[in-house]
Amino acid sequence: MTASTTADIRSVRWPALGTHADLLVTGDIARARVAVEAVLDAVDRSYSRFRPDSELMQLNRRAGETVSLGPLLARAISAAVRAAELTDGLCDPTIGQALLRIGYDADFAVIAASTAPIELRLERAPGWRTLAFDQVAGMIRVPEGVSIDLGSTGKALAADLGAEAAVAAMGGGGALVSLGGDLAMAGDVPDDGWPVRIAEDSTLPPDADVAGQPVEVVTLREGALATSSTTVRQWRRGQVIVHHLIDPRTGLPAVSPWRTVSVAAATCVDANAAATAALIRGADAPDWLDRLGLAARFVARSGDIVRAGGWPEAVA
Repeated sequence: MTASTTADIRSVRWPALGTHADLLVTGDIARARVAVEAVLDAVDRSYSRFRPDSELMQLNRRAGETVSLGPLLARAISAAVRAAELTDGLCDPTIGQALLRIGYDADFAVIAASTAPIELRLERAPGWRTLAFDQVAGMIRVPEGVSIDLGSTGKALAADLGAEAAVAAMGGGGALVSLGGDLAMAGDVPDDGWPVRIAEDSTLPPDADVAGQPVEVVTLREGALATSSTTVRQWRRGQVIVHHLIDPRTGLPAVSPWRTVSVAAATCVDANAAATAALIRGADAPDWLDRLGLAARFVARSGDIVRAGGWPEAVA
């Protein structure tokens, strides 16, 4: 194994999946980028909710039928169902109709500029248990009136797969892939670790001025990290301000004492599920993640920072 330091890290950023992809590697970045772009293209074609020809949108249009799934969509739905099980349904894939009701029916840049009216309606999400999903056979039946959304765990899965693909394409070395706050690593880790800036707006370039945001830089040596926030994907329609994190118990944007939650876990899918559920769960979420042994950083609406699960204190 060849030792590497932060000086050996090469990076590139490009628009992807309605956000930005950040790729850091200790090997051939050109090969790694091609591999990550191939993963993201497959993800977009498989389970984007914003392109009518994606396999997921075709599945949602066939609600009430038993449908055979492609391998990637089956894997993504399996990850979403597992996340729902582990979070007691707080991270749930059946919130598709709720997202449509609040106007989240296109990429964020499009809906943020829209003035179309929205409907806020208290209506519990159908719940992941309503899905007749046979993971082994790769078959599913989505009940009529139910729409699947994989925007949360699906993006995290893309980060996990992208990091693995990058290392494979380089024939070794290490890679870190970040997709709008969902971050995964694979392969060798630089001797100094991977430096990661934790900020509420993950769409900003790494060297951007983030004055006014509670920002920290951490060093990652294993696992993955995900950040969920209500402050970035937020839009106004008339006098109503909404965001994209739906509480499945109400079908409405989550009301939480936290505006941002970051969680470290073994995979990006697990980190994302925990971060999303913690933000929705509310005041007792730090104790919940403590019990699970997951390191987490919470930003309260006041801007105060709460740490759980062994998340390190900031270095002055």
